[in-house]
Amino acid sequence: MEDTKIIDLFWERDEKAIQETVAAYGRYCRTIAFNILGVEEDVQECLNDTWLGAWNSIPPARPSCLSAFLGKITRNLAISRYRASHARKRTGDRLSESLDELGECIPVSSDNVSQTVDRHALEDAINQYLDTVSDKQRNLFVRRYFYMDSVAEIAQMYGLGQSDVKVTLMRMRRSLQKVLEKEGLM
Repeated sequence: MEDTKIIDLFWERDEKAIQETVAAYGRYCRTIAFNILGVEEDVQECLNDTWLGAWNSIPPARPSCLSAFLGKITRNLAISRYRASHARKRTGDRLSESLDELGECIPVSSDNVSQTVDRHALEDAINQYLDTVSDKQRNLFVRRYFYMDSVAEIAQMYGLGQSDVKVTLMRMRRSLQKVLEKEGLM
């Protein structure tokens, strides 16, 4: 079923919207959640929360890209669940590795108001930066830091060596850091 029809089902409050969403985007959202959580039980709970989140958000939202909308809900829920279950220690898993890499060039705020303002400015700066790089670089960056794919998975996906992926990401982080410093976000 087309995205517009699925969204129309949500707007009509037809429960078939959830079934169609699961059929169309279940595997996609499962992959996002599993890359972050790595535990099937947590993944299933995250997916259930994703479908509920979509149900509660549509309406009033009418997403222009349903896959991105669902992916963002899933990712945010999975990261929240991960943080709650790993609050005491860092375990060297995908999320920790990705966040550690980005920690080199992403600032941390000290209060909620400045966090919100800084987060929007940071999102804009990162999006503007990604508009300046090649499609391949943008895809590598998004696969690593949004979808939390491992370096090995990204290398296989794009037919590259792992060292090529690591070097490209390292150079992009350095370049992004310079952009953030120039924008006064560091």
